[in-house]
Amino acid sequence: MKIIVTLSVTTLLGLSFANSALAADTEAGKKIFMNTCIGCHNNGLNVIAPEKTLKKADLEKNAMYSDKAIINQVTQGKPPMPAFGKQLSASDIENVTAYVLKQADSGWK
Repeated sequence: MKIIVTLSVTTLLGLSFANSALAADTEAGKKIFMNTCIGCHNNGLNVIAPEKTLKKADLEKNAMYSDKAIINQVTQGKPPMPAFGKQLSASDIENVTAYVLKQADSGWK
């Protein structure tokens, strides 16, 4: 029993360190967003498809409120949004995704 508890605690500690080490950089994501995305998504809006904003309610309604969904959208694109997978690195896309979700959670303040 003692071995199981020790292994469980060790595993949980390892996972928490791994998650914090892999955490995306929202400040870097903000810079990428301001240079790449703001033309169509200023203040979380969408000038081309107004019903598909980056506001939390719309992201949820459109099944886009997750890292996986946003990373896929930014990487692969989906008309009318172009793909950015060849222009941005994987870490840049993760950073901008974290920024978008953070802003969605805060109401784009």
